[in-house]
Amino acid sequence: MNINKLHIVAVTFIISLCFSPYALTDSSFGMGYQPKYPANFAHFDYVKPDAPKGGKLNLSAFGTFETLNPYLLKGLAALGLSPLVFESLSVHSLDEPFSVYGHLAKDMILAEDRLSVTFVLDEKAKFSDGSPVLAKDVKATFEYLISDKGLPAYRYYYADVASVDVLDERSVRFNFKNKNSELHLILTELPVFSPKWIGKKSFDQVVTDIPIGSGPYIVDSFAVGSYITYKRNPDYWAKDKNTAKGKFNFDQITFKYYKDDNVAREALKAGEFDFYEEASSKSWATEYKGDIFTSGKIVVTEIPDSNNAGMQGFIFNLRRPMFQDKRVRQAISLAFDFEWSNENLFYGQYKRDYSFHSNSELAATGKPAGKELEILKELGDKLPAAVFDGMKPPYSTAAPNSIRNNLLQAKRLLDEAGWKLGADKILTNAQGVQLIIDFPVVSPTYERILAPFAQNLGRLGIKLNYRTIDTSLYIRRAENFDFDMLVDALGQSLSPGNEQRDFFHSSTANVPGSRNLMGIQDPAVDALVDRVIYAKNREELIAATHALDRVLWYGEYLVPNWYTNKNRIAYWDKFGMPEKLPLYYMATQYMIEHWWSKTAK
Repeated sequence: MNINKLHIVAVTFIISLCFSPYALTDSSFGMGYQPKYPANFAHFDYVKPDAPKGGKLNLSAFGTFETLNPYLLKGLAALGLSPLVFESLSVHSLDEPFSVYGHLAKDMILAEDRLSVTFVLDEKAKFSDGSPVLAKDVKATFEYLISDKGLPAYRYYYADVASVDVLDERSVRFNFKNKNSELHLILTELPVFSPKWIGKKSFDQVVTDIPIGSGPYIVDSFAVGSYITYKRNPDYWAKDKNTAKGKFNFDQITFKYYKDDNVAREALKAGEFDFYEEASSKSWATEYKGDIFTSGKIVVTEIPDSNNAGMQGFIFNLRRPMFQDKRVRQAISLAFDFEWSNENLFYGQYKRDYSFHSNSELAATGKPAGKELEILKELGDKLPAAVFDGMKPPYSTAAPNSIRNNLLQAKRLLDEAGWKLGADKILTNAQGVQLIIDFPVVSPTYERILAPFAQNLGRLGIKLNYRTIDTSLYIRRAENFDFDMLVDALGQSLSPGNEQRDFFHSSTANVPGSRNLMGIQDPAVDALVDRVIYAKNREELIAATHALDRVLWYGEYLVPNWYTNKNRIAYWDKFGMPEKLPLYYMATQYMIEHWWSKTAK
């Protein structure tokens, strides 16, 4: 549901609720249930509505940035542009599965036939240059985003929009090609910017021009690849609106870029920035020691969330002939010893991914039954018989299994697939192609993880070449599918929908910049993606998601990695924060939007 892939997970009560076929005019939408907050609510429960404003916030960023336009395929965008500069028609609630509340749009009208949605813009809404946000601006933004100059993801996300009509100065209607259960909701996520930002340029030529958005901040200064500073817009139109109450409390926010995680951690200790979300289990276990931490000057803590963990894995590029044989993919997966890695590398901090919706009710379990079984049976011989067996766990080396047993099984699979030891003790097929895998990584952290994996693969005669490369080069190679294997994180939400096309559908497999990095082209997967997108009610959505999850899992398209439901954070003790955490959030983004400086008044 969210193109930024925020990890939002389900709560159990929604299972019994279904999508209503009613026409709806409101300031909020819920995905098949009545939103929690009533019309004209005062503020979200997880904010401090009278939080003081002021102070500065300094944050770190990894790698580099090249553009202030986050909607282009080419170029890495600076962090913070959304939602600091660019806002959407609605705001997500962080304590509900999938509810949106009108922000730029004060009213949202879903047609009785569910084939269009109309947004009526707030009369107070204005861009940072003081001009009003109008219906024509919404239409223009949409057209820029879905053009061939914009990110391909938007074209797939909004593929069922037939046309956009400007009804009057502040009313805009989106017409649909099909009845699509979530389309009216995800259209509220549409970011809106002023066409003046583009001017007479081609959209892809707007690179370092200062954006004109409607958000609470404006770009103050920047040096490409080094830093970007945002300052509060004193004329922010929504500062008293319920969807912004208690949020965006810092006068200035700066992102400082570091090319190395270790350098960034030392910079945190030196006070160069204020808050750090730790991604490395080893660093979390070993680096946060010393007087500066024991004294409480820097607070080190873990905060829980209820997010859908989705899936992270070492993905296979199916465009490579050597990976088109499922037996080869299985053999490589068998060589990954998660249990050893978790004990010796991760300090026991992780759980194994077991689904494309790990830690969620959307994960397929057991044998398919009920509506899920009906959906799978409709696909007939498009599916292997094993799909109808119980959902198998990821390959394990826990007792009584061992890596030796796994490697013996892997060898049998490779033998069956026709791979034999050749020159330099590397597996070679009948065409003389050696089984050598190019695996670029963006952080040295992964080198210590891949080293034992490479050793196990070497015992099979598979050579794994891995190395850390520059962030920009890494992104370009990923966008152009220039890799054999890669680490990929597929963030999933509570309400899977149109974004599944970009992840898994055949139509996106060869589109540069799509999220279908694996290159999946499977008629059964395509059919199930459509079932998810066009589900008529919540029950059908869950069943279709389970079916898609099961088929993807049996496809062996990746080596499953790991997840945690805890956010590891360290910050200088100079912030206040709301008493109540929301259920579904990303730690750094939550901090930026909801914390405040203790020195502010």
